[in-house]
Amino acid sequence: MGGSGTGERAGGSGSSAPGVESRFTASDLRSRFPALERLHRGFPVAYFDGPGGTQVPRSVVEAMVDYLYHHNANTHWAYPTSAETDAAIAGARDAVADFVNASPEEIAFGNNMTTITFHLARALGRGWGPGDDVVVTDLDHHANIAPWRALERERGVTVRSVPFDVGTGTLDWPALERAIGPRTRLLAIGAASNALGTITDVAAAGRLARAAGALVFVDAVHYAAHDLIDVRAAACDFLACSAYKFYGPHAGFLFGRSDLLQSLDVPKLAPAPDEAPERLETGTQNHEGIVGTGAAVDFLASMGRGASRRERVVTAMEALHASGDALVRQLWDGLGGIRGVRRFGPPPGTPRTPTVSFVVDGVPSASVAVRLAERGVFVSHGDFYAATVVERLGYARDGVVRAGCACYTTADEVDRLLDGVAAVAGRPQ
Repeated sequence: MGGSGTGERAGGSGSSAPGVESRFTASDLRSRFPALERLHRGFPVAYFDGPGGTQVPRSVVEAMVDYLYHHNANTHWAYPTSAETDAAIAGARDAVADFVNASPEEIAFGNNMTTITFHLARALGRGWGPGDDVVVTDLDHHANIAPWRALERERGVTVRSVPFDVGTGTLDWPALERAIGPRTRLLAIGAASNALGTITDVAAAGRLARAAGALVFVDAVHYAAHDLIDVRAAACDFLACSAYKFYGPHAGFLFGRSDLLQSLDVPKLAPAPDEAPERLETGTQNHEGIVGTGAAVDFLASMGRGASRRERVVTAMEALHASGDALVRQLWDGLGGIRGVRRFGPPPGTPRTPTVSFVVDGVPSASVAVRLAERGVFVSHGDFYAATVVERLGYARDGVVRAGCACYTTADEVDRLLDGVAAVAGRPQ
């Protein structure tokens, strides 16, 4: 994998992809998102809040509406709408499997990555106890920390946390190597930091874990909208994601190796299916959300080229990554030219997503967000549930401002954001 997170391209995820273009022009792509028609105080809204949840294209909403209007039923019964629901869920499994390069029987659906991870942690933890270690990192969203920390209380497991370099926003690799040992049962690691944009080489981290006989769990939530997921190349055992971060509804999915999904001691009802992957899907699922998740994958694939959906996903993600590289360089360099602004995370040209966190000296992050919103520029602020990251940066009280570029972000919108930050830094009211 060449040190590029879960992507397949040689040269790393920080590299550009010259000559790779989407099948659609920017205006055509943007026309697919009704949210972009919104005005706020007379300004067209520029959405930089994608790391907390992207906007949704018409095709995804239409797929969900069609399901609810015409096919809504529970599963596995002998009448048409139930059979149509079974087929719709199977189709979504196929789509997600193509998205991550897995098999459909390795894809289980759930509410969101956080809920799925708690569910998985409890299942794995039933076989662990004192003397067993789980390794997590300070760079991660707490959804990939708290479920494993719970095993300290419930099972007596020891959780070891790996720090990151505050200056570069990258993982402390020597510390990771020291943390993994013969007692390690699982490495839980994020493919990309939702606070700093850092892309971590999960394949290299996974090799360390596997050499110690440990399992590997990857949080791909922030990564998924920006670079190619390949669970085979990453050789991970589990990977979880939430569709609302890549143009889908509020729903999640778990990839798991088929043998593990079949053998996990999952909490479940006795009459419920006991075959993977359904044995992990506790209760009646969010069928319309599952349909929308599959439609979100198809939306991404529609931007690519190729004979198969997987090929279209690969080329689409190459195009999105190249676009993101250009936008994040414009954003990073522009923020660096504004007096009183401090940026965090790795610079352009290194493995990262087009997400930048920053502060304006003397201005609380919430105030920066309010001032930008007055100009129709929507950014998020706080700790984004990556509380350890923001605490390590020294901004636990006020948090930081986060601006993330998505497939619909334009260079003009980045300029609008920079103009707004410059006005805030100059402090005129």
